This record gives sequence, structure tokens and C-alpha cells, in this order.
Amino acid sequence: MKGLPNLVIINTRPHVLAILLFCLSVATLYSSALHARPPVIPLANVYHEGVELEEYWVSEKLDGVRAYWDGEHLWSRGGHVYRAPDWFTEDFPSHPLDGELWSGRGTFSALSGVVRKSQPIDAEWRNVLYKVFDLPQHDQVFEDRYASLKALVEASDSHYLSLVVQRPVRDHESLMNQLEMVVDEGGEGLMLKRKASLYHGGRSDDLLKVKPYQDAEALVVGYTPGEGKYSGMMGSLLVALPSGRQFRIGTGFSDAERADPPSVGQTITFKYRGYTSTGLPRFASYLRVREDEPK
Repeated sequence: MKGLPNLVIINTRPHVLAILLFCLSVATLYSSALHARPPVIPLANVYHEGVELEEYWVSEKLDGVRAYWDGEHLWSRGGHVYRAPDWFTEDFPSHPLDGELWSGRGTFSALSGVVRKSQPIDAEWRNVLYKVFDLPQHDQVFEDRYASLKALVEASDSHYLSLVVQRPVRDHESLMNQLEMVVDEGGEGLMLKRKASLYHGGRSDDLLKVKPYQDAEALVVGYTPGEGKYSGMMGSLLVALPSGRQFRIGTGFSDAERADPPSVGQTITFKYRGYTSTGLPRFASYLRVREDEPK
């Protein structure tokens, strides 16, 4: 709910005004309930060689939309509710869950459009799964949480709830072989989760992402017009890092994205490979609008 339309009061009798004020208060409460403070969830640091891999389990890094189930609603990490159809979540456990909405490798753009709609379309949600990988519970280490999570998923009658498989990993070479295989098959990368870690919010080495490139986020602050075959479309985005430094991203866009680029004020994710001598991301390339940006 983005807000209420302007109200035109055509009757100033006290009982009419009271009804209007009541409706406004209910709508405001409803809006606040569905846009609250973001859930406090674990976020990943970047893997580097030398990590004690015997302390971790590995899983595929899904190219999906992060979603926190609080027992009633699916929340984005930015504090927005994904308005899933009732039938999609009706057999989910009442216990909070942490996972991703996912519809297959290489489908992020389409999936993001599906789950961010204010009015869900049943036919589109039929192709979505909620892939869960953690159980928000502070008194169990991950190895024990995962066993409890597996039991919850197996006890559920939901066709849309699925467990992300976690496995031991032997060494760096084995990890890199798995990464190459996943990427060759169209996947995004791998995730490492420390078996002895507790569930807590924020970035830490308890959760590590393993990818063939680095990624980061930036705020869209402007555009450069396209030239040649991109005439009449966007040529590049002018973006700002959290530090305030600005630079342009001109690659990674489809023709459709150049024709309808991210809006000024939206946050995007981009990939890059190291830094230039001036400290800016090297070979920056657009990936997507951040998953929890409102549509």
C-alpha cells in the first residue's frame, strides 16, 4: 500500500467525519503493519582461501529473493511484506523460517516481478518455491537448527516449501570444483554456513558467499543517454556508493532494461573484479535492482 488517495469531504456532519477518520486510522495501521522494521537476519561476508572449511557446510547460492517467514507473512530484508496468495503459505509451519523465494536458475528478473506485485497473480506464484536454509532460533547452533528445520519441512504438507541441501566440504580445491560445476550449470555460486554458529543478524564469517566475482550495492542518482543502437535509451547509470563516491555502470543491461532502466533513488546490485588505483570498483557490471525494492 503506497498511500491513500486524496480525500474529498463532501459532507461535514460529525458522524460522517468520524467514519472518515476511522477509515483513515484503520488504513494507516494496516499500512504500518505491512511495512515495518526489517527482520534481523544473517548476512554474508566473502569467502577467501584459508578459511577452516571443516567448520562449514556448503549449499548452492540461490538466485532468488530473500524472504523471512514470521509465521504469518513473508518479509523482505528491507521490511516489505511479499503478498503471497493464502494458498501458497497455508501449510507453512507457524515457526519463523529464513530462506529465499525461488523459481529456478536464471529467473531472478521474472521472479522479482512476480513477488513484488501488490496483487499476487495465482498462475505466477504456482512456479515459485520457498527454499528454506535456516531456523531463526538463538539457543541452537546451526547443525542442530538444520536438523530441526529438516523435520519441520518434512512434517509440512506444503508443495511450495523446500529444504536447501547443506553438505560438508573437504578443502579449497573441492570447493572451487563445486563452484565451477554450479556456475557452468547456470547457478550463481555457493554459500558456506558455520556449523557451530548461532542465529544472529548482521554480517559475519558465520555465513560466507563463494562466487566467481565480487558484488556490491549502489544508489542510482542519474543517467547517461545511449548512443548508436541505444539511441533513445539509457546508455549508463550514474550510481553512488555508501561512501558517496560516484561512478558509471554501462554494461550488463538487456535492451529491455535500457529502455526501462532502474529509477533514480532505487538501489541496484552490481558485480565487479577488484578495485582501480583510485579505489573504485573495477569492471563494474549491472546485475539487478535490489530484491526488496518496492515495485
